[in-house]
Amino acid sequence: MIFHVSIAADDPVRVGDAIARLWRAEAMPFPPIGAGSVIVLAGDHRNSAIEIYPRGTELHPAEGDADAEGRTGAPVRHGSVHMAIATPLAADEVFALAADYGWLAKARRRGGMFGVIELWVENALMVEVLTAEMQAEYLETMTPDGWRASLAAGPPLAA
Repeated sequence: MIFHVSIAADDPVRVGDAIARLWRAEAMPFPPIGAGSVIVLAGDHRNSAIEIYPRGTELHPAEGDADAEGRTGAPVRHGSVHMAIATPLAADEVFALAADYGWLAKARRRGGMFGVIELWVENALMVEVLTAEMQAEYLETMTPDGWRASLAAGPPLAA
């Protein structure tokens, strides 16, 4: 199970506000990593959270018996990291949120198995947002047996 993830943003406070809206949750300062960091606490049964650090923050192991520390590195706008998150919002509300922030969003299907809304946070980080209907599809298909069936069926057709 995943309890929390961390991401980088040009404007952690603004991104935290957007994710809090998606979750109907709360964004708060997150000082352990450094000034400007934010944490969004979902308030769900797992206490899910997303930590948002200023772009360029790198986590490094600390010397001895100490917590990892955040250091400033070279900012990177795009990468392979992405996540899928649930929202209680309807699809039109997610698209309205994206428009409010000036971010790209589009409806997609993943391998013919389930739908997502690709929300491009700061037009740099892909977050797959799943509405209630999409969550039901995801939970039905993204099982070990469902994945085996998908592999046996072969690669999905190109769009």
